[in-house]
Amino acid sequence: MALAYALNVIESENLARLTNYGEYLEKTPPAHEVEIFENTSWSCPHGVERWRGNCGCHIGAHPGWNQEWRIFLRDTLDWLRDAVSPAYEAHGKKFLKEAWEARDDYIEVILDRSPASRESFMSRHAAKELTEEDLCAALKLLELQRHAMLMYTSCGWFYDDISGIEAIQVIQYAGRVLQLAQESFGEDLEPPFLERLERAKSNIATEKNGRAMYEKYVRPAKADLMKVGAHYAMSSLFKDYDKHVEVYCYKVDEEDYRVWRAGKAMLAVGKARLSSEITTEWAVSCFAVLHLGDHNMTCGVRRFENEETYQSMVKQISEPFDAADFPETIRLLDKHFERALYSLKSLFRNEQSEILGLVLESSLSEAESVYRHLYEDYVPMIRFLTESGSAIPQALQFATQFVLQADLHRAFGEEEIDPERVRQLLEAAKMAGIAIKGDGLEFALRKNLERMAEGLSESPLDKERLERLNSALGVLSELPFQVNIWTVQNVCYDLLHTVYPDQRRKADSGEKDAAQWVRSFTALCERLSLRVS
Repeated sequence: MALAYALNVIESENLARLTNYGEYLEKTPPAHEVEIFENTSWSCPHGVERWRGNCGCHIGAHPGWNQEWRIFLRDTLDWLRDAVSPAYEAHGKKFLKEAWEARDDYIEVILDRSPASRESFMSRHAAKELTEEDLCAALKLLELQRHAMLMYTSCGWFYDDISGIEAIQVIQYAGRVLQLAQESFGEDLEPPFLERLERAKSNIATEKNGRAMYEKYVRPAKADLMKVGAHYAMSSLFKDYDKHVEVYCYKVDEEDYRVWRAGKAMLAVGKARLSSEITTEWAVSCFAVLHLGDHNMTCGVRRFENEETYQSMVKQISEPFDAADFPETIRLLDKHFERALYSLKSLFRNEQSEILGLVLESSLSEAESVYRHLYEDYVPMIRFLTESGSAIPQALQFATQFVLQADLHRAFGEEEIDPERVRQLLEAAKMAGIAIKGDGLEFALRKNLERMAEGLSESPLDKERLERLNSALGVLSELPFQVNIWTVQNVCYDLLHTVYPDQRRKADSGEKDAAQWVRSFTALCERLSLRVS
């Protein structure tokens, strides 16, 4: 709030004009030339050893750790860079006038992935008229070099351990280099790469080394067209996709899609055209995905061969499913897709979390029903035990907390929060000796308050919106946890300086509606610790 206030005063009173480094540099270009003292950095007194050696510089959270892993991570990436460079140059000559010059200019395409930008780039750098296959091959080579540079991202070495998300990210970039090298040169560099990376030991015993990081985080994250097809097929059981959808940097164009249901079980079979917006690579795939409920999902994906083979596969897999013969359905999935089978783990991470949430929703609903039945049956007993100072059995404690937390979460999500209902739930928790946890509850209430505040900002004179927000804020002082109301404060601060002055003048001149609004808004500001002048 203090920073927001300061920035607002600076701009509103024309004390200065706020800018950023880019604009300042553009308007005041360099006037002097200096010579850089090579291999120095602001954050490491040892030159640049923080990015390649165990120099002792770290963020300080784990003073007993060492950074020997930096040496071997740097050495492994240097080896990979040098291993792919000659092949890149040799293959690049087939498509590009000057492979390294094209690599340097490729930033233009990265910043603008449109077909027009790509065509403009190739018109300058292509060594010949490129076929569709040539264009895809050239773009893969350029993407390989892009990721070969990205794997040197500074923060990969800056922190304390190779198991940190920063180091894992640079290893993921290296993983993409390995994947594109395999596709472009037919050379499997992964085994020698992992052999070298294994030397980079983690300070955490359970994380082992760089090779373990690769196996755990990088290999499962690798994507190709068939994996995109599996992602689309599995998520289609939970989402209503259009005929043409985008899945991150890929496009999926549905050509056929059929669904069968048998109780909780579902089977989807179809085919789709998959294409990369980065490399232009494409393929038509056919797929079949079987969901037996919960997390039990099996998906097969392969390249489309011909219509006759596809229709035969659809018929063979759907018939046993219609007869509820699920073991036979699974056997036929294995027959038609052999090793090209995927599970829920194959989904991209964000979608995996979302779909797991949907899968768990019904299971959690059933669990809540059981806990609620247990809690309601034993409420009198719980109160008696609490009043007599006796310990409540752990099972009843857990059921009580589960139910009350769930009810509070619902109460905080209502369009109009009922303060009395919230008080009743808090009192029930107090009587049962249950400590209400803010995990999840704070987020639910904060988002609802922000939604209400946004609605008030859109219609500031709407008395009902004003009263709803005022009433909802009234519960904050009774909660056993803090709620971040920074956004709500900012919205109301703006109204205090835009709408309030006019309403105050009208109230002073005798307008009853304005006077009532001023009273309600003043009460709202008091709850938000905003001073009304």
